[in-house]
Amino acid sequence: VQLVESGGGTVQARGSLRLVCRTSGYSYRSGCMGWFRQAPGEEREGIAAIDSTGYTQCVDSVKDRFTISRDNAKKTLYLKMTSLKPEDTAKYYCAAANHPYILTPMDPSAYYYWGQGTQVTVS
Repeated sequence: VQLVESGGGTVQARGSLRLVCRTSGYSYRSGCMGWFRQAPGEEREGIAAIDSTGYTQCVDSVKDRFTISRDNAKKTLYLKMTSLKPEDTAKYYCAAANHPYILTPMDPSAYYYWGQGTQVTVS
């Protein structure tokens, strides 16, 4: 299984980015997936998740600014980020679980597969 993120970069505050996570070898339709981020010196933080039915959840700090979605045909996960703030600066990771639903979707330990991450810097 491989997860490959892209779409990160440097953007000014109030700007937008769209992160993309392409999967291969993963039972895409049957798994819950999520986006996490980790700033230097901080723990990895779950920010958005989407289960196999398309039900989405986001943490309060990104709600109304970030949107998680998935394209089952392309086996791709997305994170649309708008109104970016300097505190959103972090390395962003996509993750995939072996279960269609997760009781704690923001918990990193609930996910089995991880991408290598893509850096987002907001100035």
